[in-house]
Amino acid sequence: MLTARAGFVARRASAGAQHRCFAAVGSANLEWRTLGFDFIPTNGFQQVECKGGQWGEGVFKKEHSISVHPMANVLHYGQSLFEGFKTFHTKDGAVKTFRDDLSYQRMMHGAKRLHMQYPTKEVWESAIDHAIKQNLEYVPPYGTGASLYVRPFLFGSGPKLGLGPSPEYTFCVLVCPVGSYYKTVGLQPVKGLVPSEFDRVAPRGIGDCKAAGNYAADLDSMHHCQKLGFPIALYLDSAQHKYVEEFNTSNFVAITKDGKYVTTNSPRTVLNSVTNRSLCEMAEKDFGMPVERRDIDFEAEVGTWQEVGAVGTAVVITPIESLQRGDKVHSFGAPETLQKLHDRYLEIQRGELPDNHGWMRTVVS
Repeated sequence: MLTARAGFVARRASAGAQHRCFAAVGSANLEWRTLGFDFIPTNGFQQVECKGGQWGEGVFKKEHSISVHPMANVLHYGQSLFEGFKTFHTKDGAVKTFRDDLSYQRMMHGAKRLHMQYPTKEVWESAIDHAIKQNLEYVPPYGTGASLYVRPFLFGSGPKLGLGPSPEYTFCVLVCPVGSYYKTVGLQPVKGLVPSEFDRVAPRGIGDCKAAGNYAADLDSMHHCQKLGFPIALYLDSAQHKYVEEFNTSNFVAITKDGKYVTTNSPRTVLNSVTNRSLCEMAEKDFGMPVERRDIDFEAEVGTWQEVGAVGTAVVITPIESLQRGDKVHSFGAPETLQKLHDRYLEIQRGELPDNHGWMRTVVS
């Protein structure tokens, strides 16, 4: 059993890498409680290559670099997907991932849409487990409020001159200790903007995929909103600019004045958030709240929202103080219900409450 105090040591090995003697959870001795959401170099990452339709053996690479062909598909035609979930040093001393099975399902979905060769479930779990075990000293100790962010990513690495699927693929898993995304203390509400000059995705595009290009397309809008003093933006649908879609990097959630948990139902344009799926399940089963997944008419319904939140892996829940559209500002109440959902969510992740939903997977016991 792993405990930061006892300094438990775990022997670690990985295909393609020499045995490193021993490592203790959290022994990197970083300032865990002050971490933001920025890259911190670790011991390395796990890499697996697919050639001829067959996935090879995973290799743990200590250098933080990848060598690719200059005609690699990813550089020219953008075949690239990524995922993100967190790993925790839990109260019982174990190291556990949170719902990485849903991240795998989402990557498979995106890979099928982009005609990419996706890793098998065995390759996925093996690569993730190796990456975590090789970096145990960067797993923030229980009680620090931090976690280990896991970033699996898949890209077309084979040379391709004409437009088409890559002949080869590379799957990597990188990990990084993280704290708060917005560098705020506690659940601090932020002001949001509903931009009229930008659309997030096309109506029948790939907004439902965690494709790298979707996030690159958001950079111009994001910087525009930040210059105006808004750390976050809420997009409406690009066809009519009427229905709520999602925030820059997070799903939209509203708690209505009559106590309902309301979120969007846009299977082709909004990412299927693991956090939102989990919060919906928890709200309904643990708190007995009515949950509605449906189209949300912004102007017709904004006055019915008591609380609004942006939900996702990095932020968990970011309460929205207000949303400005044009000259009109819509303000919301304090995040009382969102705070309860947020706290229960973290207590399950940290092992402070029983995992009755079966969300956690043990990597090291």
